[in-house]
Amino acid sequence: MASETGHSAVPDESAFQQAFLTEVFGSLHRVEQRRWAGAYLEGLLHSPGKKTPRNMARTDGLPPAAAHGLHQFVNASTWAWEPVRRRLALWVAASTVPHAWTVAELLVPKRGEHSVGVHRVTDPATGRAVNAQRAVGLFLVTDAHCHPVDWSLVLDGVWDRDRDRRLRARIPADETARTAGAHVVGHVAGVTAHPLMPRLPWALDLTRGHDAGEVLAGLVRHTADLVCEVDPGQVVVSGHHAPTVTTVGGLFDQRRARRPYVVTRDMADGRHRAVTVHTYADTVRLPRRQGGGEASGAHRFRLLEVVDPASRQPARYWLTGPGGRSAEKVLLAMRGRAGLQAALAALRERFGVLDFEGRSFPGWHHHMTMASAAYVYHHLRGGPEAAPARAAG
Repeated sequence: MASETGHSAVPDESAFQQAFLTEVFGSLHRVEQRRWAGAYLEGLLHSPGKKTPRNMARTDGLPPAAAHGLHQFVNASTWAWEPVRRRLALWVAASTVPHAWTVAELLVPKRGEHSVGVHRVTDPATGRAVNAQRAVGLFLVTDAHCHPVDWSLVLDGVWDRDRDRRLRARIPADETARTAGAHVVGHVAGVTAHPLMPRLPWALDLTRGHDAGEVLAGLVRHTADLVCEVDPGQVVVSGHHAPTVTTVGGLFDQRRARRPYVVTRDMADGRHRAVTVHTYADTVRLPRRQGGGEASGAHRFRLLEVVDPASRQPARYWLTGPGGRSAEKVLLAMRGRAGLQAALAALRERFGVLDFEGRSFPGWHHHMTMASAAYVYHHLRGGPEAAPARAAG
């Protein structure tokens, strides 16, 4: 299997494509479904412009009537997307050297109200309310890229209550309204429950869009290996004999509690920058959540403050598991953030995650599965975006 740094080991494009289709789409039992999976992948990879069945059907090598088949494959076919995504994740894990799991939110703007899951949400980039689908993506982080391997769709209360709407969109009965944070925890639970998935730290940005307490409580139910960025205002409880409720930023204002040292951060232009890291001398825990159980209030965490003297940006704060992770691991998670944003941009601009025109829940998941497969195929085969993503200066 090709590696991220050695894709020349598979010089035959058709052989690589056949191996990829066989491994990733092996759970599709019908030959016709596997054939259309290959055609849809070709369309996503090679058609210019919007990735609709009509436009993708113009891809060289596809038959003139391909538009109908592509539409049927993604909208009407009954293939299960979960096994395909598991195989995709295992392909990435076997073909690269991943060092973390992470998640990201994706907003898909929509004009109407009939696309599955569409509702009014706040765009974190602009602060404005928009009509959109809200998705939570799961990614495997490597030195070169962040690879999308799973997706969930956030449903609001209207989609929970409106039976006719649910029937029209073919939403399964067990898909209910949940917070984005609950979807993050769902991804964590799914990965940790699968015996073949790589056991890696979870590097998450909890500074916006999620209830940090909800996500952290869910994380510690499944794993203690985490590297999460939090707001300076994140409430924590310090001390053992005389617990004190305070904030992360407040703790680091106490100079006597900080242990400083300097590490080197690699920059995009190849230079190195000295970064100061303060570690908090003790561990902290989160306030107990109502109904959260023992895990939400008794688990201990370590804290780090990262200060870049050459930047005008404020200090950033990271919370890790009780065993602690080195500052280098935190900086690696920071570098992965740049790769995550690059991956989201590529998925939007090149691989069509915004272009699905159907209205059904299965159709949306089928399309997102294929877009993820196209991203992984392109980058592991060594396309023009294969250079490692490094932290911006």
